[in-house]
Amino acid sequence: MKLRKGDTVKVIAGKDINREGEVLEILPDENKVVVQGVNVVKRHTKARSATQKADIIEKAMPIDASNVMFVHKGKPTRLGYKVKSDGTKVRVAKKTGDEV
Repeated sequence: MKLRKGDTVKVIAGKDINREGEVLEILPDENKVVVQGVNVVKRHTKARSATQKADIIEKAMPIDASNVMFVHKGKPTRLGYKVKSDGTKVRVAKKTGDEV
């Protein structure tokens, strides 16, 4: 998976189409990502003790990595890899060829 934590991505499919957000978590085994403000659901929490109260929290759930695109300079683009002359491997934006 070419996406990393902290990348800005745009949703290209699903109920949150055209929304942008920062990647909070990567789940490579499931090929999913958690994006801030995307695929938000409400979860009811139970009061576990006398001091803790029951509450409804909003939580960002994972979406498939194929439904998001990396955003570089304000435009969505695909990512690729390039090996530099010193042997290091870097991510590059396919549209511009710039290092990410």
